[in-house]
Amino acid sequence: MSDLPALQPFDEHNQRLKANVHPDGWTNPTVTGRYNLVVVGAGTAGLVTAAVAAGLGGKVALIERDLMGGDCLNVGCVPSKGIISAARVAATVRDAGEFGIQVPEGWNVDFAQAMQRMRRLRADISPADSVERFTEKGVEVFLGDAKFVNENTVEVAGQKLTFKKAVITTGARAAKLPIPGLDEISPLTNETIFSLTEIPKRFVVIGGGPIGTEMAQTFARLGSQVTQIEMQPHILAREEEDAALVVQKCLERDGVQFVLNAETIRCELRGADKVVVVKQNGEEKEVIGDQVLVGIGRTPNVDGLGLENAGVKFDTRQGVEVNDKLRTTNSHIYAAGDVCSKYKFTHSADFMARLVVRNALFMGRGKVSDLVIPWATFTSPEIAHVGIYPEEAKQQGIEIDTFTQEMAEVDRAILEGETEGFVRVHVKKGTDKILGATVVATNAGDLIGELSLAMTHNIGLSKIGAAIHPYPTQAEGIRRLGDQYGRTRFTPFVAKLFKNWLNWTR
Repeated sequence: MSDLPALQPFDEHNQRLKANVHPDGWTNPTVTGRYNLVVVGAGTAGLVTAAVAAGLGGKVALIERDLMGGDCLNVGCVPSKGIISAARVAATVRDAGEFGIQVPEGWNVDFAQAMQRMRRLRADISPADSVERFTEKGVEVFLGDAKFVNENTVEVAGQKLTFKKAVITTGARAAKLPIPGLDEISPLTNETIFSLTEIPKRFVVIGGGPIGTEMAQTFARLGSQVTQIEMQPHILAREEEDAALVVQKCLERDGVQFVLNAETIRCELRGADKVVVVKQNGEEKEVIGDQVLVGIGRTPNVDGLGLENAGVKFDTRQGVEVNDKLRTTNSHIYAAGDVCSKYKFTHSADFMARLVVRNALFMGRGKVSDLVIPWATFTSPEIAHVGIYPEEAKQQGIEIDTFTQEMAEVDRAILEGETEGFVRVHVKKGTDKILGATVVATNAGDLIGELSLAMTHNIGLSKIGAAIHPYPTQAEGIRRLGDQYGRTRFTPFVAKLFKNWLNWTR
């Protein structure tokens, strides 16, 4: 049986997962000659880097000590969305009466079955990240701990791999918070929560960021009594306040209780009760749960890599130091993904990896600062953002105009009963150049793609308004923003010219 937390329970689905991403009895290749590229870490950034480089004809080695696929496949995007989908169905059944659908009394959620479904689907996806698949792509896959021994050599499982270039893609893990007594209550993190087989009756979430908020709503919908603790006045503090409050209101409707403006000061174990003590408004308050999830902070995986031997500057909090081209302080070594970036998303790791291949192997000049990186939190409704926030614009001295379309005025949203939220775009003042956007809607993560495309290719808001969108769709909300911008061009002077023209041609 595997001792990796992500693979508990070690049932047929997790056995299949392990067989794909860390097969027992795997024999590492025998090193022959220098590599064009050695990639350390087989999460999203590492997999994409290795696949692209090998596909272009490079001699590539990929090293992984745990599970191929990294956080995204094993303890992140894939399993979380697997149980979020189950929770959404549960909420749909709960609210079916609003649509005239009568659900028998006494229906219930089988949490164990929902988690088993997640494990099955994760295993179904895992061949895409498997040792076998990357070997077939021409990548030499090594399983074991990697350590740099000098500026152009990595050692793994007793073999030394010399390289022309290397890329560090070791990702990040859940941070350990310096809260007294936290270890005593054995808190869950993203690395262990997906191994649960029983729903906790009382579920406490420390942290109001994306991970904590997604799981708070999910477990509430699946049957837990959820309390979410957050230091700020509202959850999702990074987002625009009214956008975050829409999501917070929906979580409250799902039964999540909030303890806001609260600092977690200590934890205690009292029998089977896990007690989280917070300070709120100067007073101590206890929150008791059967399970506690810590959803705050990520720590880059830089320990034990021997980076100092390779002349790579790093920090245990910020990760590997890179320039705008993702090159480290060793000109032969690059980094990509969570280990070096503030954008800790699968899709940003993907595109940083593509940039690294160009820069490292083909003398490219691609810059991270040129990437337009959106992100989404997969609550109900979802919240997605790309580009600048109003506060950032103010700090940078950039004047903006803002256009907002409420989803309550979009026909498809009304018909679906999904009227919470809005689409908002910030443009450079006096122009239609999009600088940033926020979407709060059922499928905000999908909708933000249109605005990301526009920003990437410098498509203005007026051109979006001129593009025909199918009716009725929620994307119609984005097109309407183009109409709003168009009306700002219809100034009193222009109106007068039109009126005079029409009078003259009548």
